[in-house]
Amino acid sequence: MITKLVRNARIYTPEGSSPSAGKDQGALRFLPRGAMVVRDGLIEAVGPEEEILSSLSGREFDEEIDCGGRCVIPGFVDPHTHMCFARRREEEFSLRLAGTPYLEILQKGGGILSSVRSVREATEDDLFENTLASALSALSLGTTTVEMKSGYGLDTETELRMLSVIRRVGRETPLDVVPTFMGAHAVPELYRGNGDGYVDLLVEEMLPAVEEQGIARFCDVFCEEGVFSAAQTERILAEASRRGLGLKVHADEVHDTGGAALAARMGAVSAEHLLAVSDEGIGALAKSGTTAILLPATAYSLRKPYARARAMIEHGVPVALATDCNPGSSFTESMPFVFGLAVMAMGLTVEEALTAATKNSACAVGMGAVCGTLEAGKQADFLLLDGETPAVLAYHAGVPAVEGVCKKGEQIR
Repeated sequence: MITKLVRNARIYTPEGSSPSAGKDQGALRFLPRGAMVVRDGLIEAVGPEEEILSSLSGREFDEEIDCGGRCVIPGFVDPHTHMCFARRREEEFSLRLAGTPYLEILQKGGGILSSVRSVREATEDDLFENTLASALSALSLGTTTVEMKSGYGLDTETELRMLSVIRRVGRETPLDVVPTFMGAHAVPELYRGNGDGYVDLLVEEMLPAVEEQGIARFCDVFCEEGVFSAAQTERILAEASRRGLGLKVHADEVHDTGGAALAARMGAVSAEHLLAVSDEGIGALAKSGTTAILLPATAYSLRKPYARARAMIEHGVPVALATDCNPGSSFTESMPFVFGLAVMAMGLTVEEALTAATKNSACAVGMGAVCGTLEAGKQADFLLLDGETPAVLAYHAGVPAVEGVCKKGEQIR
């Protein structure tokens, strides 16, 4: 067994293994001079340094990490990404800047459908190398657990290949990777004008194959005008649930289609995007306890109004943050950037944003009992910041504030 002592740390962490909501979202434990004992990648004890050291009198450690009085927080959990793609879509960025709406780009065969073509043409090794590069970049920026969705295949063979690549990234990097099946990301060109026919394929062929493959932990659907209707979404999610997958919904991103209310009614773990969610949708999420995963970098990239984070928190909705890393509408793997946007553009307090980027995000991918907080029994996933408080992530704008990344007690950088 390898035992390490982490000391001289200003520790800020949420606590618990279920999502925090309302006033509790901003509740953190603060240890002005804290310490942790890490044994074989798990936190054995955490508390005031004086108490930890006195309880360990005479005990020897394999390694001691002196944090120099700097801030230590849990590793970021990014609960919504599309990192598995084959090529960038830089040209579409210019089109959007010129005023072309995203859904118009999609309807003309761009957007998601452009990524579908490139992923279908890529070899598995090429797809892996591209995904690996994004994953390692995210890790260097402080993400220690990440969700990755398929959804750039839109046929059975390619979707399964994407899930295999996502699993491989988890096996060949220190990251914990949570795979999500998202065959319902768009209606492929072969089924243009026949969305119900594609839903038949999803339900009758793709979901059974995903279940047999045994990689995906969740199923997500893009419930939006011109993509999948609420009725189609419900049919897909019902079959996914029957096959043992957790449920997620891309909900109310461009239009209020009732996606948030549907997610709440079906017991989805999360409703994601929510730029256009109604008051009724927010109320439904609060009642069900479904986590709202907000993606401020997407609003930034699309130059759209940000999601109403304050209203959600005030109504008791658990709020999480994610990058939405993808080659089109949000090409960033930086959770610190997302943290800064959440504080400066969406009105979250620093404390609420920290909970949203760690504990609530972990819960939104089924990892709340494993990571997202610095507590005994959880993985020793933590970050060392160039500052005394988590505020430095927003305060020192545009400059990397993460100085050290530890995953399961191992220093990655």
